[in-house]
Amino acid sequence: MQNFALKAIVAIAIATGSIAFANGAFAQDDTFDLSVPKPEAEAEGQENLECGTETISGSGPGFHADRDKSETMAIDDWTEKAKKVFPDPDFDLAKDSNLSCAVQGLYSKCFADGIPCREKAE
Repeated sequence: MQNFALKAIVAIAIATGSIAFANGAFAQDDTFDLSVPKPEAEAEGQENLECGTETISGSGPGFHADRDKSETMAIDDWTEKAKKVFPDPDFDLAKDSNLSCAVQGLYSKCFADGIPCREKAE
């Protein structure tokens, strides 16, 4: 009897439109689609930059309880290593940059990766 009631509820929900199985039911905003790289978006702003040739990785000294601090430590470490390429590196200008964190319980360790770039001298 419960199985019949469940089927009846689902049938009524579908009939009234409470449950939508149409193609647009799970539409995704194309401007926020992170699943597919968009080379034209990456190229924007890159023409005014002079970039190094190798990716540099930086991370903090270990796991930290504060994720923001762990991110900052990773970027600071990346910046120190990138100073060997350019005297004033900026992680925000890095090409193919990525900031990712590993979580162990309440602690996190972050990694900053990217090719250091700077604005071209005019």
